[in-house]
Amino acid sequence: MDDTPVYNLKAVVRETGLKPDTLRAWERRYGLPTPDRSGGGHRLYSERDIQILKWLVARQQAGLSISRAAELWHRLSEQGQDPAELPEYAAAGIAPRAPVLMAGQALEELRAEWLEACMAFDEPRAEAALSQALAQFPAESILLALLVPGLSEIGERWYRGEVTPHQEHFASELAQRRVESLLGATPNPVLAGRILVTCPPDEQHTFVPLVLTLLLRRRGWSVTYLGANAPYAQFEQTLDSVRPRLCVMAAQTLHAASQMLPMAHLLQSKGVPLAFGGTAFLVRPALARRIPGHYLGDRLEDSLDMLEMILISPPPAAQVPPIGANLSSLLPLFLARRARIDAQLIAEIPANAIPDEQLRSGIDNLGQAIADGLSLGDLDLVAPELTWVEGLIAHAKVPAERLTAFLRAYARALEDQIGSEGRPVVAWLEQLIRNGSNRSAGG
Repeated sequence: MDDTPVYNLKAVVRETGLKPDTLRAWERRYGLPTPDRSGGGHRLYSERDIQILKWLVARQQAGLSISRAAELWHRLSEQGQDPAELPEYAAAGIAPRAPVLMAGQALEELRAEWLEACMAFDEPRAEAALSQALAQFPAESILLALLVPGLSEIGERWYRGEVTPHQEHFASELAQRRVESLLGATPNPVLAGRILVTCPPDEQHTFVPLVLTLLLRRRGWSVTYLGANAPYAQFEQTLDSVRPRLCVMAAQTLHAASQMLPMAHLLQSKGVPLAFGGTAFLVRPALARRIPGHYLGDRLEDSLDMLEMILISPPPAAQVPPIGANLSSLLPLFLARRARIDAQLIAEIPANAIPDEQLRSGIDNLGQAIADGLSLGDLDLVAPELTWVEGLIAHAKVPAERLTAFLRAYARALEDQIGSEGRPVVAWLEQLIRNGSNRSAGG
């Protein structure tokens, strides 16, 4: 391709369809292209510059943001490849994509209508709202601006005690059924390579992975979807059979994230990149550093661009800090003594201080969270679990100071049953108690 700078700005605008302001902005922000200057200071472009611009436009039509497209061009060029000549970008059969989000007032009203219908268990009305939305907006908008935020709002309202579990289940089932019907209507993949989408063991929340599967298939990728609670056993056999170019996992809980860790190590040993996300990482920013892979961030729509970047030119995975010997050796001991700790707690906490259901749930949740924090090598990851327990206890009309008493009792039981080797967890619990007391005093 000729690098001779002979085309003026007007010719490039006519050839590419881009506005002059856009050309200048791309050059300034992303360093693409890099036109020469005439003696009078006017930009002069080469055929190669026009090819770069057309490549960037094509990547935008394929769903990448301009910043991601420019980053991809630079990365491939630094690796000695010509991005415009790579076969990955020659696939036919994918129509230019609509913008991922077209959320205007009408879509917000339809989301409110769908939520209201779900709260009333009115299936025909809820389905009608979705059908009306699909008639006006692309499926991407329905997923990312109606169903995903709608279910998130229902989950928050359930936690605040404003929505019953039955209402939450009803809405989730309707949403999942609609996504599955859209999946059945996706065309055959046209891009090379397969993506494996799954949930780690003990992860039951499948809606976001299912949505991601649909979005990727609508972009032309071949996706194998395993669904919820995929066991670690035979996972290697599945990898050998599917031979994915990329594996995507989601974890909504700390426990599911801890179960993801051995699967991540297995993928790493086989040279398969892992991309991951989920609520567990949103509420614990440090958690992503404990998983060897690529964290997709907190916006589902942005994660699509990141996944395609990883597929085309995977950057190195982040280095995971080592787990301290004191925590790794404590984990098997804690697991072996956990039943004794639980029994001492139940015997020690006065009857009716905390309702039995909340007490046993709190014991189970805290014990599991400590085990997960030990397996991941960072007990501070457990702190959000206590906020959850505190909320459940508050809903049961239990005074907030009872949570502090519960934590003190847990620390005593752990020290009694494990001794000095359990000191890292005891010290961590004592710090949480002090922090809670300081917050109370400040309030």
